[in-house]
Parts: sequence; structure tokens; C-alpha cells
Amino acid sequence: MTLSVVIITYNEETNLGRTLASVQPLVSDGKGEIIVVDSGSSDRTVEIARSYGAKIFVEAWKGFAAQKNSAIAKAGGDWILSLDADEEVSTPLAQEIQAVLAAPSALSGYFLPRQNRFLGRWMRHGGFWPDPKLRLLTKATAHFEERAVHETVPIAGPTGNLQSPLIHHSYPTLSEYIEHMNRYSSLGAEMAVAGKARGFRLLDIVVRPALTFLYNYIFRLGFLDGREGLLLHLYHAVYVSWKYAKAWELGPSRPQPS
Repeated sequence: MTLSVVIITYNEETNLGRTLASVQPLVSDGKGEIIVVDSGSSDRTVEIARSYGAKIFVEAWKGFAAQKNSAIAKAGGDWILSLDADEEVSTPLAQEIQAVLAAPSALSGYFLPRQNRFLGRWMRHGGFWPDPKLRLLTKATAHFEERAVHETVPIAGPTGNLQSPLIHHSYPTLSEYIEHMNRYSSLGAEMAVAGKARGFRLLDIVVRPALTFLYNYIFRLGFLDGREGLLLHLYHAVYVSWKYAKAWELGPSRPQPS
């Protein structure tokens, strides 16, 4: 079985080399291919992708799901490994994937346990480990659901679980995390408004974020991840508040200025 590694990129020169180096054992010597769909990077992203032998396509940004589906459509492998540009396939995980490719399988996909790094520290609690992600899929089943953010693959067939970590080098600085949460909360607000008009509700803007923090930081033991864990869960709760406040701002129930 052959493998297509698919990645979407935009200004990822800091991360992409590490990601592509980690998948070389899976694609070298004709075992597979790397598909990169870039949305107009202004840094060295495309140059780095080319240096690792990737097939590069430059396309206007269409949204996360549409961009990933475009990359999948260009893939010729029997299996698809969908990665973000800031993720790294650990050596044991690469060996597990090679074992999947080497033997017939009745499964349609595999969940990979993702290990998240935040402000230089591995997050081991609070729902951030093992953080399973459905990323290894047969070509026939690999299609992301069209949604603005938190895109997933709806899959009807049987799935399995690999054991070794997919490493996520997520947010090295608070500024990057806050910028990311600001962008994602805007996309989440658009989804909320599309699904149902929302008014200004304290339940959404105050209570729900507080319960999110309590659940992840206390009951899921996020406090065991130290200062970094506190900041991660605190600002994730703020993201929830932002999302619903922005949904109110976008919705028709908000009085418009005269």
C-alpha cells in the first residue's frame, strides 16, 4: 500500500521542515508522496516543501476543510496521512504506520494520539493527552466535513487506534495562542450564527466559559501541568466567551447603531 502525506500551509517556514523530515521514512524510495497545498505564503514555505520533494500546489484560501479536501483530491496513495504543518510524526508512530501499510486491513482509518506542547511544556492532562485525532485514512474515506473550524472526517467504517504520539508543536508563545484563539473564536461565532441566532446570554458568555475552565482545569487535572496548564485553560475559557460574544455581535438580535 502507498501513502500520501497531505499538508496545507501558509507561512510555515518555522515548522514545515521538521514536519517533512519526520515523514521521510514513510515516503522515501517510492513508498509514498507528499502533497502540499499552499495558500500564498510570503516566506520560505514553498522552498522548504520543494527541498523535501513535495508536490506543491498554490491555491487561494477556501477554508480549512475545503483546503484539506483539495489536497486529498490530488493524492494518489491508497492511504492518506493528513497533518498540520506544526505536527511531527514520532519515530515509533512512523513504524506503526509502516506496519499498517504493510498488511491488509479491514479498517477505514486510525486515530493517532496527539501530544500537545504549549509554551515549551508538554500538556499531559486537562484533555490534551492523548487527544486522539483521526488522521490516517483510506483514500476512499478521507473527506473533511465542510465547516469553518474544527473540521473532522465523518467516517462510517470501522476504525482503530495507534499508540505512539503525533507531536504537536502548537503554541510557543502566548501571543501566538491568543491570536489563534481570536481567529478561531470568530470562525466559531460564524458557525454558531449559521446554526441558530443567539442573543446576549450570560449562560454563554460567563457561565459556559467558567464551567469549561472548571471541568478541564480541575476535574480533568489540568492543574497538574503547572503555570502553563493554568494559562492554557484560562485562555481557552476566554475563547469560549469570545465565541459567543462574537456570535451575538454578528446575529440579527443585536440592536444596530443608528
